[in-house]
Amino acid sequence: MAKTGVFKTTKKDGTIYYRSSITFKGKHISLGSANTENDAHQLYKDAYALLTGKLTLEQAQNTITSLSFSKLVSLINYRDNGIYIKNPIYLSRNYFTYYLDKNTPLIFDTDDLFYYSNHKIQKRGGYLFVSDYGMQVNILSRYGIKNYSVNGVDYRHANQNEYDFTYDNMEVINPYYGVSSIKRAGKTIYKSKLHINGNYLIGYYSTAEEAAIAYNKAVDVVTKKGCSKVFQTNYILTMSASQYTITYQNTKISEKIYEWNP
Repeated sequence: MAKTGVFKTTKKDGTIYYRSSITFKGKHISLGSANTENDAHQLYKDAYALLTGKLTLEQAQNTITSLSFSKLVSLINYRDNGIYIKNPIYLSRNYFTYYLDKNTPLIFDTDDLFYYSNHKIQKRGGYLFVSDYGMQVNILSRYGIKNYSVNGVDYRHANQNEYDFTYDNMEVINPYYGVSSIKRAGKTIYKSKLHINGNYLIGYYSTAEEAAIAYNKAVDVVTKKGCSKVFQTNYILTMSASQYTITYQNTKISEKIYEWNP
C-alpha cells in the first residue's frame, strides 16, 4: 500500500520514481519528487507539519530539509494568508515579499502581486528580470528605468534598502539614454556620452533634456556615417515637436562625433 501523499510513476526510460503532494483545506499542492517512496513520504510529512504548525520561515529552513526554500515560502504563505502562490511570495498587509533566495527578500507593492505571482524573477549579471512573452524583461522597466541603468547614478532606492522595490521608494534620477548627472562647482550639470567600442563624450549641458537631445543628435550623426549598432534614442515628453527641432538644431556636440568613422 502506497504511503500517504505518495504516487509511484515512471520516467520515459522506464526508471521508477515517486511524486509527492498534499491536499490541505481543499487545495491540492504538488511537493516535488524523490527517488524513493520514503523520501517522497518525508516531503508529505514535512509539508503537513508545516501547514498545521506554527514554524516561522526562519525556523522552518533550519529544521525542514526535504522541501525547497521556495516551497517553504509558498506553504507558509498559504497557511498564514489562505492564498497558495507557486512563486516564493509571502503576503503582508500593504506589501509582499518575493524571496529570490533565502538571503534576498525583494519587497513590492501589492499592485504588483498578480504580475509576480505569474512571472518568476531571475538574476543574471547583477540584473533582475522576468521572462515575458519569450523576452527577458528587466524589472526596473516597470518604474520607467532604462535597461542597464546604474543604481545611484540613474536611479536610487530612497530608503537605501536595495531590496525595496515599492513604487514610493524607487527614485528615477536620470530617465534618458546616454545621460548622467554630475556636480560641478556646486551645480548639477548633465554629461552626454555615446558608447561605440568605448565611450565618446558628446558634451556637458545645463539640463537633462538638452543632454538627451545631444545624445539623439550624436546617434543620428554616427548612424548616417555607417555605424551598424542599433541605439535606443530619447523621447522628450516635456517638449513639443517644434521645440524639440529648435533645440536639436541649436545643440552643439563634440567634433569627435563628427570625426568618427566606422
